[in-house]
Amino acid sequence: MFLLDRAGFDRFLRALADAGYRVRGLVAGDGAVVVGDVACADDFPRGLRDELGPGRYRLTIGAGAALFGTRVGPASFKPEFLPPERVLWSAHRTGRGFAIDPPAGEPAPVALVGVRPCDLAAMAVQDRVLAAGPYADPVYAARRAGSFVVVVHCTEPAATCFCASMGSGPEARGGYDVALTELSGAGTTRFVAESGTDRGRAMLGRAGASPAPEADVREALGLRRAAAGRMGRSLDADRARDGLLRRFEHPRWDEIGERCLACGNCTAVCPTCFCHTVEDVTSLDGERAERVRRRDSCFTHGFSSVHGGAVRASRGARYRQWLTHKLATWVEQFGTPGCVGCGRCIVWCPVGIDLTEEAAALAGPAVPGPAAPRGEEAR
Repeated sequence: MFLLDRAGFDRFLRALADAGYRVRGLVAGDGAVVVGDVACADDFPRGLRDELGPGRYRLTIGAGAALFGTRVGPASFKPEFLPPERVLWSAHRTGRGFAIDPPAGEPAPVALVGVRPCDLAAMAVQDRVLAAGPYADPVYAARRAGSFVVVVHCTEPAATCFCASMGSGPEARGGYDVALTELSGAGTTRFVAESGTDRGRAMLGRAGASPAPEADVREALGLRRAAAGRMGRSLDADRARDGLLRRFEHPRWDEIGERCLACGNCTAVCPTCFCHTVEDVTSLDGERAERVRRRDSCFTHGFSSVHGGAVRASRGARYRQWLTHKLATWVEQFGTPGCVGCGRCIVWCPVGIDLTEEAAALAGPAVPGPAAPRGEEAR
């Protein structure tokens, strides 16, 4: 383990930029913590805290000198690899027909600074679907492979966090180049840094990181371990999976549908959701055509439309599809739940629907008899 003071952290960011990375990190903007370009410690949301609750998010002053005093905002790092909109191909009219335009150049590789362990776990989920699955996305895979990931261990979970029960936090256990634990006090901040890869260790060396004092290492480990016991919520993933697969006709789905606005906020902020639609667009003068992939949500009425109308016409049915897929059928498809316990869906739901509360109520006690057949979630 190594120690980075604030000046060393600035040198670390410069080393990333000098290595050819576009450095992306957490910044304050529009009343929230979002992702933007960063060049030095002053670009991070220094001294800010966030208040998180069902349907509630506020930034406040009160984290001292901490650069990472906030937890999770509405934006994860997912768009760095899976942008909400991407042109798949474009073409223009020629004298004899249409010609395909050359593809746009790929952006510079990114270094992501400030990734929380739950978001790191979400990247691993997306990797299984979009990079290692049978229908891999070559653009996603290329962007992901070229990235440099700096994770920040959580030391103060929010009231809406439940990553400990999902096995995705508050400590990251791999999959990063560098991991930081922030220690702040007396108006200063410093980091205990761990390398997860050879290039991570090399980058820390270029930043002049020194061996961490034993007292700082003990403090960092103590803060991380204590955080696991201060989660605001929990979820029994195995019980939820088994129960949800048996309760497709439970009346609570209709009760949730009465509260749900079908706005899609939960899918918009979720770091693992990857649903999209493809649209062909032609310019009004007929000179250009594009095929565009855009982010979509299973909460939209038209998402399940087939000949004759939408399969899931009610809001309760759409919520059932989303929750059951996240916690149950995702496991069948990809070997892991589609939820990492970040709690964003709870915070950014306008009416404060709580995934952990609904999953626990719907799971209920064990029910004898066969589970719903595979594919039943499409009803």
